[in-house]
Amino acid sequence: MVNILFADRPEMWSDYAPHLRRALDAEGLTDAVIAPEMTPQDVDYIVYAPSSFVQDFRPYTRLKGVMNLWAGVEDVIGNKTLTAPLMRMVDPGLTDGMVQWVLAHTLRHHMDIDTHIHGQDGQWRSGRAMTPLMSRRKVGILGLGELGGACGAALAGLGFQVMGWSRSAKNVPGVTNYTGEEGLNEVLSHSEILILLTPLTSKTENLLNAERLSLLPKGAYVLNPGRGGLIDDKALLAALDSGAIAHATLDTFRVEPLPPEHAYWRHPRVTVTPHIASETRSDTASEQIAANIARNERGEPFLHVVDRTDL
Repeated sequence: MVNILFADRPEMWSDYAPHLRRALDAEGLTDAVIAPEMTPQDVDYIVYAPSSFVQDFRPYTRLKGVMNLWAGVEDVIGNKTLTAPLMRMVDPGLTDGMVQWVLAHTLRHHMDIDTHIHGQDGQWRSGRAMTPLMSRRKVGILGLGELGGACGAALAGLGFQVMGWSRSAKNVPGVTNYTGEEGLNEVLSHSEILILLTPLTSKTENLLNAERLSLLPKGAYVLNPGRGGLIDDKALLAALDSGAIAHATLDTFRVEPLPPEHAYWRHPRVTVTPHIASETRSDTASEQIAANIARNERGEPFLHVVDRTDL
């Protein structure tokens, strides 16, 4: 018998329970027990939200693996009590949601839609600069993992000139890939629209600082659906105030919910969205979780294991 602990907020159990049961049965794990409460010594796997009641993994003495429910793992990797394998959430529904958010806001800024939406004051302004074709617009993506790669391929498919930066070389259709510090500078210096989708680690904290913001073309747009800690907030606000950055559309923040007094809320060149770019969907996520557990039970290696030695 396989015992699986569901460790998330209590209100999430009713949403996930039927999907997880169905997915486990489909994988042949009909005798698996999954519950929101379980004696720690009996637990084989944990379906895990970092904000849950499980913070000390030491009592889970027979733990085989932890299935993270969130796309990001930065809130888990620092937990020294976790020694079992940790798996990223790689979910088609989550990926599709991210692609939709990125496409929507990239097109919004590319076409300067905000000016038309907020500029209906009775004046007919026909002499404005023409929007460039997508084939003339340079878009940069920092991070070409599962989410960044999917967004890059989708943007390239629309015709944008897409450049991507990643820690190791990637092969994404239509995306010119750069690595290393020189590669990062190359991407930044040409990105009229910059999208942040790299994981947050000790190496990427404040990745977009004042020096790197200064490399962007004047009037560039910044989209951050990745992690709040990737941006030096004071540096970004200064770049927005000076006009070096035209606008920042931000979905993730260092503190969430974003405090009401935060400068981002009232800045005229900032759009705040409440961490909605990509949310884990219980139905498709359950299928990925069940499939990964089934793999391990058959003696096959887990998929999407987090490498905690290079963070």
